[in-house]
Formats: sequence, structure tokens, C-alpha cells
Amino acid sequence: MSSSDSHKAWLLAAVCLAALGMPLSFTGPAVVLPAIRDALGGTPVQLNWVTNAFMLSFGATLMAAGALADAYGRKRVFLLGLAVVALSSALLTLAPGIVAFDLARAVQGLGSAAAFAAGTAALAQLFDGPARLRAFSLIGTSFGVGLSCGSILSGWLADTVGWHAVMLSPGAVSLVALGLAAPRMRESRNPQAMGLDVPGTLSFTAALSLLTLGVLQAPDSGWGSPWVLVALAGALAMGAAFIAIERRVAHPMLDLSLFRFPRFVGVQLLAAAPAYGFVVLLVLLPIRFIGLEGRSALEAGGFMSALSGPILVVPTLAAWLAHRFSAGVISAVGLLVCAAGLVWLARCAPGTSLYGLVGPLLLIGAGIGLPWGLMDGLAVSVVPRERAGMASGIFNTVRVAGEGIALALVGAGLTALVALQLKASSPSSVAVSQAAQRVATGDLTQALALLPGMDRAALLHAYGAAFGTLLCVLAGVTVLTAVVVFLFLRGEVESHGAEAALKCSTS
Repeated sequence: MSSSDSHKAWLLAAVCLAALGMPLSFTGPAVVLPAIRDALGGTPVQLNWVTNAFMLSFGATLMAAGALADAYGRKRVFLLGLAVVALSSALLTLAPGIVAFDLARAVQGLGSAAAFAAGTAALAQLFDGPARLRAFSLIGTSFGVGLSCGSILSGWLADTVGWHAVMLSPGAVSLVALGLAAPRMRESRNPQAMGLDVPGTLSFTAALSLLTLGVLQAPDSGWGSPWVLVALAGALAMGAAFIAIERRVAHPMLDLSLFRFPRFVGVQLLAAAPAYGFVVLLVLLPIRFIGLEGRSALEAGGFMSALSGPILVVPTLAAWLAHRFSAGVISAVGLLVCAAGLVWLARCAPGTSLYGLVGPLLLIGAGIGLPWGLMDGLAVSVVPRERAGMASGIFNTVRVAGEGIALALVGAGLTALVALQLKASSPSSVAVSQAAQRVATGDLTQALALLPGMDRAALLHAYGAAFGTLLCVLAGVTVLTAVVVFLFLRGEVESHGAEAALKCSTS
């Protein structure tokens, strides 16, 4: 192997490790959220930020990180991102309270965005043609391994060592990646890069932050609360400001003219589909299994592997199908299969055995795996070649930011549905609201204390009914998305189907 090939191989290994660590940053905290609550306390809103802080900072800064990497050096930004992930992972174990923990999670999201954007940009400069396909397919596979094995690994670490080990695992992976890349990776940058679109970045981040804040605060304060209304109005204003800024600046962070391509719009809708049909379950189900049903973290991790495991296999099937059917047909069929799994899961009451759950979980994972494998390739194939880079950046931002918003909305919806089920059990609407929030975050003990006239079985029944209703709503949204995606992409036959299918999603 030549020196150049050796450098490429080591960089690819480092980026694959970074991709492996990202799903650990996402799935791990969901598995150990009850343990984090017991150790650090916190209100339901603060506990919701454990996941949302990471997703928000990651999604809001992904495009900005790519611009910084092009302007100031991809190696520099990649190594800095890995170091930030490692440092924030250590800070999570030292946090004196839940607020400090949430802030460290936001910092971890910033580091992950920098590492991902700069690492993939560096690889794109080194590999071409079939070699690039193989490189990005390995990144997708690494992410898939982290996603499918992350829950069970986190469960094992939680049961054998403790929740601190789960928080340290992404940092440990990042340090190994840093050690591989630092002495071998060569610096590269784009000499024509125009730097960071600061007004666009700030307005975009502010809009996402205020929207997430308003949605998360609504179950606690009420949708008519002045604080919630101000946050939502601020999000709308910042969103409008962002659009105005991007239309006027010479080099926008987000090229809005791409939305003139109908198929590009269809791909953005497809990017959002896994958020509410799959990703939200990666957070909600561990809370249900551990916090409410009392299962061990390891057992819950095994359940979650049934959900995420198909992501390792199904994209290969999508690659084969993409030579014969349009992307719209494949994606729509996958979303319909996912919706069927959601309806099936809605019929599984709390306490259902693994035997009863494995069917719907596998169906959901397999269904979402079909569009999951095609999305990245579609993001750049439905626009002119010269705009592929911007299209990919928009796609990844929509996907990750959409996941954060979906988590906030679905969490608020579950709380409202639980409260609706509990209204007959207590004359106090305040107690019902607070109990519903506790149930939604897996704190069954505190919920029962707020509702002295209700026993555990009745509370679980109320939660099960609310959860089932939520899944049926999510199934309906998934079916609607399938129809729209089919209409937008039904003529989009993927000529590079294998490439599209193997470039698995990294959100």
C-alpha cells in the first residue's frame, strides 16, 4: 500500500469511528434517562432537554460547521470536533445538576456536527467514483452498527458499570478517532470558500431553539402561557428573518432557490419521515421499557435492537430494488410498511413480552430501512450537479433538525394524551398535568404520588392507551408522507441505485 493509500485508509477509519460514536451519543442517554433523573433530578422539561439539546445543536450548526471546515481547514475542524465530543462526554459525568448536564449535551452536539461535516468533506476530496461509493458506504455501515448495537451496548454498560460509562462511550470512541487522524490526516480547504454566513446561522439557530423551547415548555405551562406564546412567536419571527437574510446575501448558508425543484422538495419530506416514524421511538421506547415497565437496561437494549437492527440489512435490498423501481415507489412502500408496524405496536400494551413486540419492531425498522438507504443519494441526484453540495447540506440539516423538532412535538403530544386519559382520576387539573409529565419521562413513582387515588396498573393502562393513540397518529402522518413522496418522486428512477442505497443515513 502506498503512502497516499495509507493516509486515505487511516482517515476513513477515523471518520467511520466518528460515525460509530454519533448514534451512541443519541441512543445512550435515552436508555439511561431514568438513572440520570435519579442522580441529577430535574423537571420533566429539563429531562426532555437531555436528548433535545444534542439534537438541536447538532442540526442547527451542521451547515455552519461545513462552511467553517471549507474555509479554515477540514482537518482542524474535524480534530476540534472530536476533542469537543470527548471533553463534553467527560463533563457529563461531572455535571452537578441537570442544567449543567443539558448544557454539556448541547456542547456535545456542536462537536459532533463539526466532526461529521469536516470528516465527510475531507473524504469527499480524497475519494472519487467507485472508491467514494465504498468509502461512504462504510461510513453508513458504521453508523448503522452504532445505531443497531448502541442500545444494547448502553444497556450492558448501564447494568454492569453505571450510567457514567454510557456517557463516556462516545468520548472514548472520539479519542481513538482523534489518535488515528491527528498524525496522518492532511489539511485541506476550499480556496474559494466565502466563510460563515453569520446572520443566517444565528437566525436559523434562534428559530429552532425558540420553537423547541416553546414546544417543550407547553405541557408544563400550557399552550396559552405568555412564555410559550412569546417563544413560538419569536421562532416565527426568526424564521422569517432567516428567509429574508438568505434571499439577500451573496453566499447564503441555505440556497432557497433549490426548493423550486419539486423533486427536491419531495426529498426533504422524505428526510423528515424517519423522525416521527422511527427516531422518536429510539427515545420513547427505552423510557417506557425501563422507567415505566421496570425492565433492566440490558433487556430494553435487546428490545431496541429489534427496532434498529434492520437498518444494517434492508438498505442492501433497497440497492437491488432501485435498479427496477422508482425511488418514489420504494420509499412509499417502505413508509407504508413502517406505518403498519406502528399500528401493530399501538396494540401492544405495557408489559408485552419480547415475543409479542419483536414483530412490530422489526416491521418498523425494515419499513424505514427502504427510504433510509436511498435518501442521501436522492438528495444530490434531484438537483443540477453543480448544486449537489448545497443540496446535501440542506438535506442533512432538514433531517437532523426535523428529528429534534419531532422529538419535542411528539413528547408534548404524549404528555397531552396521558393527561387526557388521567382527567377522570383526579379533580385537580394541575396534579393531572404534572403527573402526565412525570409519566412521559418515565417517573412512575412521582406520578403515583401526585395521584393518590390511582394504582400502578391503572396508571400503566392510561399510559398504554395514550401511547397507542400517539402511534396511530404517527402512522397516519407516515401514510400521508408516503402518498406525497410517491407523487413527488414516482418518476425518479435511481440510475445509481447501489450508491444511493449504500449511503445510509447519518442522523
